[in-house]
Amino acid sequence: MDDAARTGPRRVLITGSASGLGAALAAQFAARGDRVMVTDLAADAAVPAGAVYQRLDITSDDDWRAARDRVRSEFGGLDVLVNNAGIAAGGRIDRLTAEHWRRVLDVNVLGAVTGCRTFVPLFKEQGRGHLVNVASAAGLVHPPAMTSYDAGKAAVVALSESLRWELAPWGIDVSVVCPSFFRTNLAASLGGDDPMMDTVATRLIEGSKLGADQIAERVVRAVDVKRFLVLPDRNARLAFWTKRLVRPLYDRQMLGMGARIRGAEQQAGGAA
Repeated sequence: MDDAARTGPRRVLITGSASGLGAALAAQFAARGDRVMVTDLAADAAVPAGAVYQRLDITSDDDWRAARDRVRSEFGGLDVLVNNAGIAAGGRIDRLTAEHWRRVLDVNVLGAVTGCRTFVPLFKEQGRGHLVNVASAAGLVHPPAMTSYDAGKAAVVALSESLRWELAPWGIDVSVVCPSFFRTNLAASLGGDDPMMDTVATRLIEGSKLGADQIAERVVRAVDVKRFLVLPDRNARLAFWTKRLVRPLYDRQMLGMGARIRGAEQQAGGAA
């Protein structure tokens, strides 16, 4: 950590932080002496030493208000809001129901939107604050058979960039975190709408060389220096720059993925 990047312990709220990347982020912040509020859906959860727990359903306005009120009363304000909670999703467009789309966008997009809506007024009162929205490399590059996840994460990237310009005059910083696949329990949230693609996603998540702790360490360092676009791993950076600088190669890679999906579907007789 660069001590010059901050002036003392910060007050941090992290959604979806009872497990996975959120828990790793909570541990990183708490280990530095920051005051951390861990939030998740469970009635209670294990938290790092010195942290507190608040149940928070990110789709509930009432839960968000309760978290804000507790932050005010116990922390006296907030320095960093990390909108981390989300669910995994994937599937071929003809396999995804309207309910699937509503579920994914409600959690992955509107959950972050509601967090921002809830805490921006407090940040404006303070004249400072930092919004950290956890998106995905899928918000920047858009592989086939991941339409709902791609669309949701792209929306989080767009939300973050728009808020970056909107809130800068109030002294409020914004970061958007876009990792590629890393080992976490995210696959457990796959809805089963397209079992073939769920299997592919699970294999990619579980087969990654990087774990949540490594990603969290890099994210915290980026937040310290107020970086906007956080690409915390090599695969995310490679995909991002390939799309921007070597577009024909990117297009061939994406078309190749689509062809392999079609081949797998044909091999399964269309029933996969």
